[in-house]
Amino acid sequence: MTPDAVIARAQAIAPTLVARQAETEERTGYAPDTHEQFREAGFYRMLVPRRYGGFEFDVPTFVRVIAHLARGCPSTAWQVCLPTAHALLVASWFDERAQDELFADPDFLCPSVAAPVGNARPTGDGFLELTGTHRYCSGAPYATHYLGQTLPAAGGPPMLFVAPRSEWTMLDDWGHTLGLKGSGSNSIVFEAGRIPEYFALPNTQMLDVDNSNGTPGQRLHGNPMYLGRALSFFGLEFIALAVGMVKGALDEYLELITTRTTHRPPIVLRAHDPDYQRWYGHARAKVDTAEAAMFSAAEQWMEACRRQVDEGVHFDVEEDLRIQSITRESVRLCWDALQEYVFRTAGSSAAVDGARMQRIWRDMSMVWGHLASVIGDWAARGMTTEHLGIEPEGAGPRKV
Repeated sequence: MTPDAVIARAQAIAPTLVARQAETEERTGYAPDTHEQFREAGFYRMLVPRRYGGFEFDVPTFVRVIAHLARGCPSTAWQVCLPTAHALLVASWFDERAQDELFADPDFLCPSVAAPVGNARPTGDGFLELTGTHRYCSGAPYATHYLGQTLPAAGGPPMLFVAPRSEWTMLDDWGHTLGLKGSGSNSIVFEAGRIPEYFALPNTQMLDVDNSNGTPGQRLHGNPMYLGRALSFFGLEFIALAVGMVKGALDEYLELITTRTTHRPPIVLRAHDPDYQRWYGHARAKVDTAEAAMFSAAEQWMEACRRQVDEGVHFDVEEDLRIQSITRESVRLCWDALQEYVFRTAGSSAAVDGARMQRIWRDMSMVWGHLASVIGDWAARGMTTEHLGIEPEGAGPRKV
């Protein structure tokens, strides 16, 4: 498998997902045969280390694959993206003993939620007992593990942990949101789930894992990619999804303007009308700009990892916030292209139930209103205070 091969597979599969969008929403996640297709295509192994049978592709390859899939079906791409991406974090933060067990199957799918939920209690025999209900666990239907945060039962700061599927139960509680109804973002429940203590990192917050002295994964795998920071990496996931979604909307818009006529004289194909030409041009320019920023931000993320290893230039909080801010502004460009030009001018027939355009608008509205987008406001402030050396007031990204 090569990066070009996996990207080509995503390009080939994406158009086949369009016809199954209604089915995906109805079942609240993609179908088992799609899951097998993705497994065979190698999507689940993209960021898993080669040591464990993965492909260890770089982040630019990953975002390209996700953007192609999102162009076909946003919900499906979301369900693939988030649990697949977290292989990189697990491979970065946990030691060799843990990784040997966690990556026993290289088809690794691991939903994650950053907010601490429930608690963890030591059992006295080298295990922790987990309780709590974690909501919005995107990718839960086919997940093999879960990466989350919880609080020690005895009190104290949050701990980061990863748990195999045998220790938790998925609830049938997804599909009632405005969009992303087919993203498999179910809740999962721990009821006295047991994990070995080395599956947990005490006093560790997902959005601010200390990488100043490298990470276990970077040393184990010899790849700088496995010491990168999480907040900006999460931003790269979201811009890949957003770019793909709105490219799908542009595909639909082209279909509309090349098959339907204008509402007022002269009655011509909308594609021949100067206004529709301008609206499409503005929208495409915004999405193309967002895509260019996505590629650049992914390369900058990789370069920040390399610089720390090769040159000793720390991939620090400010750099993390700076790259995350690029992704946030890119998502804004995609949202503006969709709501200001594409959806607004597509006509009411594109907004009826079952219409692809309506579905993309609903899905993209969930991206724009997601916590990852809101964090962008905190990140902008945090980037400034980090750059100026000012102690931030109130909660910031490092206190999420």
